Amino acid sequence: MSPIDERPDFSTVADLFLLHGSLQSPAFLDGRLCAALALSDLDADAWLESVCLGLGVEQPRDRDSAATLLAWRRHTLEALADSSLDYEPLLPDELYSLAERARGLSEWTQGFLEVLDEMGDAPRQGWSAALTEAVEDLGVVAALETDLDDSAENENDLFALTEHVRMAAMLLYTEQHPGKPQVENVETPTRH
Repeated sequence: MSPIDERPDFSTVADLFLLHGSLQSPAFLDGRLCAALALSDLDADAWLESVCLGLGVEQPRDRDSAATLLAWRRHTLEALADSSLDYEPLLPDELYSLAERARGLSEWTQGFLEVLDEMGDAPRQGWSAALTEAVEDLGVVAALETDLDDSAENENDLFALTEHVRMAAMLLYTEQHPGKPQVENVETPTRH
């Protein structure tokens, strides 16, 4: 089978986790992946080891599973480094209830912040005020009330929080990798 050309979606990764006997949310590990790629360029072997540890298995069950997990890492790194600034956290989509999507965002943020905490204060020394503030705001998102009613107001609030998390992740990556991506002359795409 050829390598996966597209980033696996949340449901695909969640199904893969189930095949490995884990009910863990892919959102949590995606938050960890994003922070690790931004801070220390997590290589493919270390990523597979980290995912397997999170799933409670020694290794992926088969080649296709390994290919999906590696594609997840590769596409996340490509999106973070791309000048189009179109990185998206791996979160439940519109097929899930608003409460499930809020829980996914909270879990993603918890994973992201966990890696930052593990790295200690050293990486934070050179951060801009904007990045420091954005990361501090993530603590609120991590503690987000996830028992939300499906309403237009809650939907809009969740969208705004998701966008804040997305921008904080890209800001961390760009500050840790000066010049990658080249964003000075690139217009930010309109989000719908």
